[in-house]
Amino acid sequence: MSAVTPLLPLVVSVPRGFGDLLAEELRGFGALDVRERGNTVACTASLEVAYRVCLESWVASRVYLELLRFEAIDDAGIYAALRAIPWAQHIDPQFTIACEWSGRHPAIGNTHYGTLRLKDAICDALRETAGRRPDVATEQPGVRVHAHAVGTKVTVSLDLAGEGLHRRGWRGETGEAPLRENIAAGILLRAGWPRIVAAGGSFLDPLCGSGTLVIEAARMAAGFAANHRRRYFGFLQWRGHDAPLWSALCAAATARAEAGLRRWSESGRGPLQGREQDARLVREARLNASYAGVAALCDVSVGSLADATPPAGVASGLLCTNPPWGVRLGDAAGAAAVHAELGRVLRARFQGWEAAVLTGDASLGLELGLRAHRVHTVWNGALECRLLRIAVRAEAERDLKPQSGSQIDMQLAETPGAVMFANRIRKNLKQLSSWLRREQVTCFRLYDADMPEYAFAIDEYAAAESGERWLLVQEYEAPREIPPETVRRRRSEALAGLVTATGVPAQNVKLRTRRRVHRGEQYTKRDERREFHVVRENGLLFRVNFDDYLDTGLFLDHRMTRARLREAAAGKRFLNLFAYTGTATVYAAAGGAAATTTVDLSATYLDWARANLALNGFDRPQHRREQADVREWLIEADRRRERFDLIFCDPPTFSNSKRMSGVFDVQRDHVQLITQCMTLLAPGGRLVFSTNAQRFKLDEQGLERWQLRDISRPTIPPDFARNTYIHRCFEIEA
Repeated sequence: MSAVTPLLPLVVSVPRGFGDLLAEELRGFGALDVRERGNTVACTASLEVAYRVCLESWVASRVYLELLRFEAIDDAGIYAALRAIPWAQHIDPQFTIACEWSGRHPAIGNTHYGTLRLKDAICDALRETAGRRPDVATEQPGVRVHAHAVGTKVTVSLDLAGEGLHRRGWRGETGEAPLRENIAAGILLRAGWPRIVAAGGSFLDPLCGSGTLVIEAARMAAGFAANHRRRYFGFLQWRGHDAPLWSALCAAATARAEAGLRRWSESGRGPLQGREQDARLVREARLNASYAGVAALCDVSVGSLADATPPAGVASGLLCTNPPWGVRLGDAAGAAAVHAELGRVLRARFQGWEAAVLTGDASLGLELGLRAHRVHTVWNGALECRLLRIAVRAEAERDLKPQSGSQIDMQLAETPGAVMFANRIRKNLKQLSSWLRREQVTCFRLYDADMPEYAFAIDEYAAAESGERWLLVQEYEAPREIPPETVRRRRSEALAGLVTATGVPAQNVKLRTRRRVHRGEQYTKRDERREFHVVRENGLLFRVNFDDYLDTGLFLDHRMTRARLREAAAGKRFLNLFAYTGTATVYAAAGGAAATTTVDLSATYLDWARANLALNGFDRPQHRREQADVREWLIEADRRRERFDLIFCDPPTFSNSKRMSGVFDVQRDHVQLITQCMTLLAPGGRLVFSTNAQRFKLDEQGLERWQLRDISRPTIPPDFARNTYIHRCFEIEA
């Protein structure tokens, strides 16, 4: 009677945007009860399937084998449950371990402490049962253990991958902005590369950098296992490791790779192509292809995008690329020029091909002049990107770029759509008029997608002295099912109707296309015109900029929050964190704050804050500005025993600035951030915490030691009443 293969509970992580591809892979490997959960996929599987995921999955990041789920309300309970796990069944003390703690537990103040408690429990248990404890190694440990908390519930797992599975083991050197290998593979799968190559199609990346896409495409075409040639996995020194099973799987993968290389050579097909203008990167790409075992399948050469052509005699294929969009170029105008050149090359020379273009800025996709038949949201680390899939045909050629304000066609003002839109604008102005006059508001939200077919956010600004008016028109990205002709027509009608209804000159209409972005993205530089205007709000003066940044420098939805800060600031020591252009600091100074401290990571915005203070006569020594990563600054300020009576903290939804440590996510990290702020609060003080994260949920359990008051609704002004979730705002006191 044959033994029944035991099934293991697995949770496999994957880059955001590729969960469905991973779920399909897992089913193909033989996993059961496959359940997709955002950036993880849970399943039950045999050890062989778990090994195959590590060896063969193109998109997986980590493979976690769950050991235990438990619930504990305090530190002692957590330690006892962790220590009770039979660690000797999994860990040989002669090898090293690494431990990781993630998530939030009421008794675990930070992840570093949780990691230490996990390590202590394992080492104490093994010292008792095996007579010795393992050493700790952060890089390539013998066994990596992971614990994740959600409230009082904790899940403990072994990381069978040991480190990210994007580390295939073939990369020698990297360019300045490499694409992770499993993300590159996911892009190729999304673009249908297996289907295209099976049909005889070729491949080109005309901006290949260090070769990630072309190398992954070659390995996929030759039938390689994704992690063939990778030498390290997290299960190799695990006591549950089945070495003969693993050796058999590796041998089969090697045989498939060798057979695939022979088939390609015998077919007479030409190599897959990569082009790169930087000769240094070309050398790196060639070395990487050699390390990956596909040098014979890859032709990487020095060449410009403008000269890119299909291989001779090849009528179809996939052009797949990750053009620079500010990371490698550091220049928004240069990135736009590259996308425009790519579009010209595609239209002129690649008719009949398919294209897959990854971009981190959706507006750059408009420069291609080609309509994408599918658009996928994918994430490269913490960066939200768009994958544009294009069938390069004459009918796909479109001019999708928005018009500038000076190109508004006023001949459309009498069309039914323009008249309807103008009537809605007049209605909004009439509804707001008495409030605008009473409160002397001159900068306000006029329209916010009131009619779904006209998806714009429109703000009006007036100069403090001259009264000159501008309209900032932000067009939300249209769903892909809306034909581009419809998008263009509605935009033209709306602009013509807007000028008619408001009387604002067409040249003062500032138009941009945007996604619904995170607050952290709103600070991104767009241009370098450096044209500033001065506007007035509640008797105070502020500089705004309509061209260079994704936001103007004045968050209109925080108008009432700033007013509350002014009322509370008299005689107080005021701290403004993630201060942006320092508008809240100006309000606090106007309210009679004894001193203010303004903290932001950007020198540009601190200079802007200084200018705003000077405009209002507050550029004085008691109003100091500090350039720093806020989280690091809070730790140092506590060490200096600094204390404040009133703190305003308005963090980005997420941030991954190269100048700050790690990635900040407001939903994940707000308890720790608020806790740090509260340590600086003087007795009787108050923290005002605000966020524009659309789905933010305050962790009241993690903050239960303090008094929490939700002031979101009282801080939403009348011009934002259509969107009561524009921000969340809380007052927190000890």
